[in-house]
Amino acid sequence: MSNRILMQGNRACVEGALYAGMRFYSGYPITPSTEIAEISAQRLPLLGGRFIQMEDEISGIAAAIGASVAGVKSMTATSGPGFSLKQENIGYAAMTEVPLVIVNVMRVGPSTGLPTASSQADIMQARYGSHGDYPIIALSPNSVRETFFLTVRAFNLAEKYRTPVILLTDETIGHSREAIVLAKPGEIEIYDRIQPAYGEEYVPYRIEPGEIVPRMPAYGRGFRYNMSGLFHSETGFPSNSAANAQESSDRLFSKIYDHVEDIVTYEEYELEDADLAFVTFGSTSRSVMAAIKKLRKEGYKVGMFRAVTIWPSPVKQIKALADRVKHIVVAEMNRGQYVCEIERIVQGKVPVSHLGRGNSAILLPEEVSERAKEILK
Repeated sequence: MSNRILMQGNRACVEGALYAGMRFYSGYPITPSTEIAEISAQRLPLLGGRFIQMEDEISGIAAAIGASVAGVKSMTATSGPGFSLKQENIGYAAMTEVPLVIVNVMRVGPSTGLPTASSQADIMQARYGSHGDYPIIALSPNSVRETFFLTVRAFNLAEKYRTPVILLTDETIGHSREAIVLAKPGEIEIYDRIQPAYGEEYVPYRIEPGEIVPRMPAYGRGFRYNMSGLFHSETGFPSNSAANAQESSDRLFSKIYDHVEDIVTYEEYELEDADLAFVTFGSTSRSVMAAIKKLRKEGYKVGMFRAVTIWPSPVKQIKALADRVKHIVVAEMNRGQYVCEIERIVQGKVPVSHLGRGNSAILLPEEVSERAKEILK
């Protein structure tokens, strides 16, 4: 008997979260992410977890932060306008180093835009949406199956690096239904935050030798400590020292950028002899792959680089790609966002162009093929 289950992308997200140990969800319904809240409301009480529908998007992420501080793996999900409202608290979670998963099922904007249409136009917002300098981890699945596995990975990265992690899906992936096989219990290693031992001297933001981030106890369970969105010393209390602010900022960035080999994942397809490479991510990569299969049969040397980790960007891999190909096209469902990051990395070594648009229509394989033939003619 097959273990394959016909599953919607948004449900796969919830299943992945539960597999990773999520036991708290708070949020506010918004298309096209609403099924994540609905299914969480059904499943969490059966597993001893808690679901809370909050009064708005801001309180939705605030409650999830609070639950995580209390020691419970937490998630919130949203789209478009709701993602905008969550930005201040994303910055707060980054500063206080609270593990948290935020799912953004992207739709067409700006403002209310087209609530039921797919888009990939929140890429730069995911990286720079909150004020100030801070790092972020953002992952982008291209299938229902990968939504499950990347949600598990998002929780593992959040716990390991004490950081908010954003899962960037879109309406196409969220509402697609595919037959998938879920991981069996114990098949994927689950990472839990390191907690201090009872009785040991505890300094909230001190990093122990050989560890990456400070240990994090469940708030109220034997430990009392101060947590502030202000720059703070290792005691957790605010500090106005410029030297402390620099040291704290450096540490927030280094815990991510010193470990890009662990964090950054990607997929390469038909790049061994490619003259032209499409750089893409998420659902758009499916159109790109379909086009490349056809183009290869016609004799065109075309390949694909798919960023699975969007942020931090795969700098090392893109630089290597620019050494191998003659032209790069960034395919994305927006008017030109990730292309700016690829241009920054490539620095003019090879031509970089863009294929995308800002309406509700997904990029078709025929459009990818047409652009490839224009460049390679």
